[in-house]
Amino acid sequence: AAKPERHSWKWRLEKMKCGFFCSLHWSGVRPGRGVQQHNPVHADAVTSVAALKADLCVSGGKDKSVAVCNWKSGAVLRRFVGHEHEVTKVTCDSNRIFSASRDKTVMMWELHRTSGPSQHFPGHDLVVTGLAVSPDATQLCTGSRDNTVCKWDVETGGCLGRAAVSRNLVTHLCWVPGEPYVIQTSEDKTVKMWDSRELRVAQTFPGKQHIQTCCDVSQDGRYVLSSSSGFAGEGCEATLWDLRQTRSRVREYKGHFQTTTSCVFLPRGPALAPSIATSSYDSKVKVWDQDTAACLATACLEGAGPLASLAVCDSSTLLCATFNSGIHLLQMRNGANLELEELKVSAA
Repeated sequence: AAKPERHSWKWRLEKMKCGFFCSLHWSGVRPGRGVQQHNPVHADAVTSVAALKADLCVSGGKDKSVAVCNWKSGAVLRRFVGHEHEVTKVTCDSNRIFSASRDKTVMMWELHRTSGPSQHFPGHDLVVTGLAVSPDATQLCTGSRDNTVCKWDVETGGCLGRAAVSRNLVTHLCWVPGEPYVIQTSEDKTVKMWDSRELRVAQTFPGKQHIQTCCDVSQDGRYVLSSSSGFAGEGCEATLWDLRQTRSRVREYKGHFQTTTSCVFLPRGPALAPSIATSSYDSKVKVWDQDTAACLATACLEGAGPLASLAVCDSSTLLCATFNSGIHLLQMRNGANLELEELKVSAA
């Protein structure tokens, strides 16, 4: 049967039945009708995005810059320049932004200051690929392809510890809420839990079949998510782990056809079961029921190329960093009937 014309009522109905997201993007690619387009946030691929506070997000890109934007209006409020090579990861606390780079350094920026970085964290020998701030925002943990994890004093910039593990090419770091533990994924296909007090590996989870690309921790500190590399549907899954029982995985979420690059826990909404979201090189974002592993919704971001990073804004809103079409704003509508609503925003 012939496919319905794009943006016709039949096309929209099919998307609603599939539980698709609506998307808003700031990009150089022409958006569909009814979707507001903003000026690009970065001049090249966006490699990482994080929710800052209220309506603000922070992003880093191959253009070597870090940007603070209002994700509702698309307005760029701050731009920080100082890295010599592309930015690989960004994270933040309430008023400070941290950026890792291929130039082997990490920089700290003040949200309300534009005169350059307020702190430098040099010390890695290769690209910095992991970045996590402690719950009290006093310490920073970084990881690199040089097989090391470092701990830093945020205020002084001093290195508090450095640990090397053979073949531990770090891909991502995240801090366990309210705990001294840091979760790390690696190209050695494992997930590790570090004790930040002694900067030692406290637990290594059972190895997977593919490189582990990203990780996240639930707000209650009970569960860990990791995502896998892969191709043609082999690998490409996300995995749920129970921190209290690290010897076996709880379940897997399978459905992407290329490397899954990012995984996040979604805040519990009033009408939404515990859920997670994933993004992939296959240009798709998926939302999953955490308990059953059922895929609840899929968004195909046509023309976006590989999807690099996800950030959670609230219980129904996600940001997605892409290689080809900037930052997408995705919103899930989960009422009595699934709806696809194209967001409207004022021009930047």
